[in-house]
Amino acid sequence: QVQLVESGGGLVQAGASLRLSCAASERSFSSFTMGWFRQAPGKEREFVSAINWSGGLTNYADSVKGRFTIFRDNAKNTVYLQMNSLKPDDTAVYYCAARRGADVSYATYAYDYWGQGTQVTVSS
Repeated sequence: QVQLVESGGGLVQAGASLRLSCAASERSFSSFTMGWFRQAPGKEREFVSAINWSGGLTNYADSVKGRFTIFRDNAKNTVYLQMNSLKPDDTAVYYCAARRGADVSYATYAYDYWGQGTQVTVSS
C-alpha cells in the first residue's frame, strides 16, 4: 500500500505562489507516474497535472498551463506542484495521486493511490 502525504497548502492572495509537496512511502516511488488533482466545493475532482517516472514527460490541464509546474525528486520520494499567479478559481482541495502505468493520464480512475488532500484558498 502506497501512502501519500500532501503539504504546502494555505491561504494566499491572488497573484501569489505556493508550492505543494507530496511525499510517498513507497520505495519504488521512482516507478510511479504521479498526478495532482483538485476538487472545489460542489464540483467534480479534476485533473491538474501529471509527471512520468523520470520527470521527462508531463501533462497539464489547460487552466493551469503556464502557471503551474510539476516536478519530482525520486531520491526524496517526493513530487511537487509549483503554483504561480494563483487565481481565486484555483481554490480547492489538492490531491496527490500515484499510478503504476506509464501514461501521464488525466483520468482519476487511472490512479491507484490517493493522498488525503491539502487545502488551497486564493482570495481576491
